Amino acid sequence: MSPNLKQQPKVIWFTGRPSAGKTTLALALYEALSDRGFVCRILDGDVLRDGLNSDLGFAPADRIENIRRVAEVSKLFIETGLICINSFISPTAKIRAMAQQIIGSEHFIEVFVNAPASVCEKRDVKGMYKKARAGLITDFTGVSAPFDAPLNPDIELKTDLFTVEACIAKALDTILPLISVAPAIRH
Repeated sequence: MSPNLKQQPKVIWFTGRPSAGKTTLALALYEALSDRGFVCRILDGDVLRDGLNSDLGFAPADRIENIRRVAEVSKLFIETGLICINSFISPTAKIRAMAQQIIGSEHFIEVFVNAPASVCEKRDVKGMYKKARAGLITDFTGVSAPFDAPLNPDIELKTDLFTVEACIAKALDTILPLISVAPAIRH
């Protein structure tokens, strides 16, 4: 625990297919936690790929390096006592295990944003699935590159079945006890 913040630092790692709802849920969780007085930061895949990781593509080695960098930055945030909310496809079990190892299991909360590929494709406002199916994008997760669904996530949110509000309520049920600091008992 940070000596200055009344919270347990954690990395809340949203993983899921493109257009599953990771960023939407990460932003909603950020708002819900901030409203409760928690100090959080968001790291989002699209944002980091435009900045810190702009030199990386989507080949397997680049995906690994992308997540390695994110995990290292996340570790820096939790070392200062912050809660870090991450939204990254993180397509393979190997990549997610690497992130968890860098961050530390005791600080890592895996959230699987689960929506069927067909639903994700319908939600895709950028047209990435269509471009991937046309061969214009290579190594696109869920089309020309695999997505390994987590086998034992800490939280699973089925965004095709539940509203954002219901998903956040479910996430908070698990997350709040892990990040809250019990008040001191006075004698």
